[in-house]
Amino acid sequence: MRSETPQDDTPDHGVLEIPWNRLSTDALDAVLAEFVLREGTDYGEQEFSLTDKKQHVKQQLESGKARLLFDPIENSCHIDLVRN
Repeated sequence: MRSETPQDDTPDHGVLEIPWNRLSTDALDAVLAEFVLREGTDYGEQEFSLTDKKQHVKQQLESGKARLLFDPIENSCHIDLVRN
């Protein structure tokens, strides 16, 4: 019987986790806006404003349910849900 390897929640090789609260207000706002405006971000049937969407993601960062990642090779940021 094969045992399953626990899933590793560490960022991929080379990808850095960035403390979201170390970003300037403007930089964080831009990262949040870019994230929620990506095609495919689905909030269900209920309509939310851009401000509401950004606030929701920021709350996930604040609570530790999400993390901000930076890929220096791609020179891009990503917000990733933390798996428990």
